[in-house]
Amino acid sequence: MSKVVSLRLKDDQVERLQRAARRSGRKVSETAALMIEEGLRKREFPEIEIRETSAGREAFIRGTRLKVWHVAVHRRDGDNEAARIAESLGFHEYQIQAALDYMDAYPEEIAEALEDNNKSFEELKRILPNIQLFEFDATAP
Repeated sequence: MSKVVSLRLKDDQVERLQRAARRSGRKVSETAALMIEEGLRKREFPEIEIRETSAGREAFIRGTRLKVWHVAVHRRDGDNEAARIAESLGFHEYQIQAALDYMDAYPEEIAEALEDNNKSFEELKRILPNIQLFEFDATAP
């Protein structure tokens, strides 16, 4: 369910919001709602940041290149302990715990990211026609 909320913005804020909407290809109202949602998430999860990627907006552990859904792979494989995941990935436990907490709060978002990551090469080829598959022998010297 959603509600209409009225708010007053300064002229320069409206211009910046319109510019952001134009750049993202969204309506002004959609852009404003997205910015508010991301601002709320930033307050609730200060160790997580949302960034624009080629796959769309994605959650990362703040200040790193580690996407939250990468941590989800460890959980999916049966590891739920932040300390062990942190040690295996080379991160601080508090960072991994923040990712686990974010995953618990937004399970659908993480499930979609995992699903997108598990696409077969044939599916990816339909989306990205110029993609190439390189194979190598990891046991070769």
